[in-house]
Amino acid sequence: MEEKILRTADGGSLALYTYGDPHAPGERRILVVGGAFLTAMIYRPFAAALGARLGDDWTVDVYDRRGRGNSSEQPDDYSMDTEIDDVKLALEYTGAKNLFGHSLGGAVVLNAVRSFLDPQEPWDAPIPTRLAVYDPAINLDASIDMAWFNAFSDDVAAGRNSRALARMQRGMNFSPTLSKVPQPILAALLAGTSRTKAGKLARTLLPSGVGELSAALEESVPAQNFSILPKNTHFMAGAKSAAYFRSTARTLHEVVKGSTFAETPKGIHGSAPADFKDLLDEIGDYFSGKKPEK
Repeated sequence: MEEKILRTADGGSLALYTYGDPHAPGERRILVVGGAFLTAMIYRPFAAALGARLGDDWTVDVYDRRGRGNSSEQPDDYSMDTEIDDVKLALEYTGAKNLFGHSLGGAVVLNAVRSFLDPQEPWDAPIPTRLAVYDPAINLDASIDMAWFNAFSDDVAAGRNSRALARMQRGMNFSPTLSKVPQPILAALLAGTSRTKAGKLARTLLPSGVGELSAALEESVPAQNFSILPKNTHFMAGAKSAAYFRSTARTLHEVVKGSTFAETPKGIHGSAPADFKDLLDEIGDYFSGKKPEK
């Protein structure tokens, strides 16, 4: 694994991690954009396993989005445009022709490619040859009720971390079971995770989480806005992921003509960044061209 620090146009920086040959051609490189509350290092098993699945001549690149890992903090004017600029920078630096996004990272890459293709937005950015997302987190046609978000933001600002995590868990409906637990009880349960590695990481990333959730989800977006995406887009969802992830992926597939869709039978939202074979096989077959486009 090789680490590089990329300097952004706004004076920030991105930490980029490369698994495989750093000089591999773009046709055999995949740029991975991770989800909310996750660092690039969390994707290390996924990136290494995907590279191994594809073969020694493939390379997988993952970068820390703003406000996490070794990248700089979110700037004061942070927005989805910041994320799009960062995708553009990473694509240009690596030369990757393949782009993959998970969860909120799926929202980032879909918004990025949509903007790159919009004739009214002169991004002058490279268009990936193949684009895939798993459980994309986008608020399509007000499909996500964000009524909880302002209170969540207030809790984060006040340092009420367990309460904030409980609000988000219930609001985003990550788990059908936990989402039904009364908020005070759920907050108490989550407080017990504060000393675990995952619990500490989630709390550390709460401030940047406020920004990224606002940028990706607070404003409803018409599904039709994404119809400009290329037909080589592959939408994926876990059969055991939250219902709205599956619904979002299917809806996007329906509006993007020529796109493909696959549901991983045993897949959960956390199958990425985990080393989950069935999902890795689906992703690997798509990017290697073994899975025919429909």
